[in-house]
Amino acid sequence: MEGGVHEFDGSTFKECFSLSWRNPYVLRLAFSAGIGGLLFGYDTGVISGALLYIRDDFRSVDRNTWLQEMIVSMAVAGAIIGAAIGGWTTDRFGRRTSILVADFLFFAGAVVMASATGPAQLVVGRVFVGLGVGMASMTSPLYISEASPARIRGALVSTNGFLITGGQFLAYLINLAFTKAPGTWRWMLGVAALPAVLQFGLMLFLPESPRWLYRKGRAEEAEAILRRIYSAEEAEREIEELKESVAAERASSEKVSLAALLRTATVRRALVAGVGLQVFQQLVGINTVMYYSPTIVQLAGFASNQTALALSLVTSGLNALGSIVSIYFIDRTGRKKLLVISLVGVILSLGVLVAVFHETTSHSPAVSAAETARFDGSLTCPDYRQQLPAASSASSGGFWDCTRCLKARSTECGFCSSGAGKLLPGACLVSNATTRDACHGEAGRLWYTRGCPSRYGWLALVGLALYIIFFSPGMGTVPWIVNSEIYPLRYRGVCGGAAATANWVSNLAVAQSFLSLTEAIGVAWTFLIFGGLSVAALAFVLVCVPETKGLPIEEVEKMLERRELRLRFWAKPRAADADGKETAKGAGV
Repeated sequence: MEGGVHEFDGSTFKECFSLSWRNPYVLRLAFSAGIGGLLFGYDTGVISGALLYIRDDFRSVDRNTWLQEMIVSMAVAGAIIGAAIGGWTTDRFGRRTSILVADFLFFAGAVVMASATGPAQLVVGRVFVGLGVGMASMTSPLYISEASPARIRGALVSTNGFLITGGQFLAYLINLAFTKAPGTWRWMLGVAALPAVLQFGLMLFLPESPRWLYRKGRAEEAEAILRRIYSAEEAEREIEELKESVAAERASSEKVSLAALLRTATVRRALVAGVGLQVFQQLVGINTVMYYSPTIVQLAGFASNQTALALSLVTSGLNALGSIVSIYFIDRTGRKKLLVISLVGVILSLGVLVAVFHETTSHSPAVSAAETARFDGSLTCPDYRQQLPAASSASSGGFWDCTRCLKARSTECGFCSSGAGKLLPGACLVSNATTRDACHGEAGRLWYTRGCPSRYGWLALVGLALYIIFFSPGMGTVPWIVNSEIYPLRYRGVCGGAAATANWVSNLAVAQSFLSLTEAIGVAWTFLIFGGLSVAALAFVLVCVPETKGLPIEEVEKMLERRELRLRFWAKPRAADADGKETAKGAGV
């Protein structure tokens, strides 16, 4: 383990799961802490479906883009604070204590949201949940990383990523299950209290992180835990490395501060890689899909809430499947290679979405005066009424189609498709419950308020599926893994907190702007922006992110000290020989 990279002499994936027979204690630690990831995923995923029904219950929320973004993004705002606080609490009070506090916040937020009587109480509950999500997002993978053998650390930390995506998939299942139940969204949001209670109970009987204990001078407790995690020989080696790490830390009297972090080349390099990965994870647009997936499906031309939720379940399931793929490949392929493959696929998938939504918007069904006249005149969209008869003439510049109908400015309008076929000319009507019921009252008609009917809607689902398939195994899990292992022990809490905070700030920017961007410049241009940011992310990974595959946590710091620019990410990493000099283990730069 000292001075180099572990040779991969078999499937780390298989070894990880065979560990359940040889040493179930390690998996117990990992999966108990990983429930924080499940809660993280559930509370970020559930709002996408609940929002459809919150709009129905609260008129002030319906078609109010800013208020919808507020309900979604206040959890993200809370997560920013939670991640920042979590960085401090994990160093001051321990990883386990921070997870327990996060569970309490999850529980409180779920109760407040389930009992909400208006949008304001929903926002408050979302802030509580966000605080818990922010703390769990950096504390759970850190706890798992510090309680895992180096050889399978990546796979075990990936279980946290799997549980995050599993929580999102569970959220979509719960959303779909309660679509017909009284109180729909209250059940959806309230269910999150149950796993919070479960994790709180489990963590009460688990130990603190051995590395945190050692740093706090509780060496006997730390050594006892390490001997339960490692074999006798490996445990002694880990203890010796911990002693060296802590001794080096205590030899430095420099106070931990931002200035101190930036003055230290090793930490600075780690922060650039860790924070950059967390920022780009959000800027490539993943949480537009997770927070607004049913809305995106409706924008692609699927009208009903139930259909949108059912189709969104596919993307969420693929997200969970991608996390399983990550567990298999993360210690087999390496972090950097997985990131590069992931980002190339994301760029191509976003290209598909741009093309589909451009085609959908520019070729939407026409509005027919005859179809509109089939309804009471008071239901006709005022903007459309004023344009008659020019509305049927493309040459006069007054041609109306579904896209123009939905963008009517004076009054909120919707498109009622033709009973003979949704792609045929339909009616442009005022958007309210009366009009919706009148449209549904005629056989074969569908009511659209988000997107327009399109023959290409299924291609948008293909694009979303490809996006998730490529994103989840790489950019979905690797940033959290890298941040759990790249920082020196002394700075691990504060650096991890800074990276998680950067993630949530970026998340907030995306969540708070997505719907507004789609209204201002269109869905196609919005996804094109994400595509450009994905290209920037790929360049960043190639230049700034080191490969940490197989390195013990204490060895990562040494690797950063001798770090060199390595654009040939497919080549085997270099290891240090006995004299500390680098020796190429295969082709290098």
